[in-house]
Amino acid sequence: MRVCVLFVALFLAVPALFPGVPLLAQTPPLAFDLASIHPSKPGQLDGSIKALPGGHGYTARNITAKLMISLMYKVPARQIRGGPDWLDTERWDVEARVDGSYSTDDLHTMYQNLLADRFQLKLHKEARKGNIFALTVEPSGSKLRPDTSPQDYSIPMNGGFAHTRGVRVPMNYFTWWLGRVLQTDGRPVIDQTGLTGSYDFDLTFRPVLPPDASDDMLPAGVRDLPSIFTALREQLGLKLTPTKGTYYDLVIDQIEHPSAN
Repeated sequence: MRVCVLFVALFLAVPALFPGVPLLAQTPPLAFDLASIHPSKPGQLDGSIKALPGGHGYTARNITAKLMISLMYKVPARQIRGGPDWLDTERWDVEARVDGSYSTDDLHTMYQNLLADRFQLKLHKEARKGNIFALTVEPSGSKLRPDTSPQDYSIPMNGGFAHTRGVRVPMNYFTWWLGRVLQTDGRPVIDQTGLTGSYDFDLTFRPVLPPDASDDMLPAGVRDLPSIFTALREQLGLKLTPTKGTYYDLVIDQIEHPSAN
């Protein structure tokens, strides 16, 4: 017993005996080296948010805080609850840079930490059970083209419903994107494909309209395009099935206007 007590006493005395030696080495959180946040100029119509070439940071133009949270946490906006009204209305320009080159995942972690530091964002995940769309692979197999090329930091999916092209798209990004396409439906899209890589593909479909809208309002050429459900099955070998399941919402506990630069 005396030996144990002596060991504990010596262990606790280490900082005093050797002030330059920490008890535990702590890795600092991933963070941008320089970041500025400003309100967007009024009247802007377009917005964008993307990684900088070479993995040297992130830039956003005319983007709401809710969209930033949605993208960085890969949760559709409709599954983000709580917070003030300005989350959906006030828009921001962000310029965030870092020395060196980092992966997209690391940059997203840095952006999450930026939201926590500058917007004082605090949130938690909340499990819910209800109606979902399960994304699975058709029995005939996936038609996605695996892409193992080096990361180029481009936006993974570009284009509109008439023709959307995906390049190096991971499934968590794809299900997030599908959640935005199906925004008016309300059912979360849950990945059950088992696909773990990044993929290239082309997808053509007609837009998903609100329940009270008619396809007759669409131009003839667009009206004849397949639904997103048919397009996924025929063009990508994937299937969206309505079912019951567990999904996660993000609940905002605190958020403030960004601190000064």
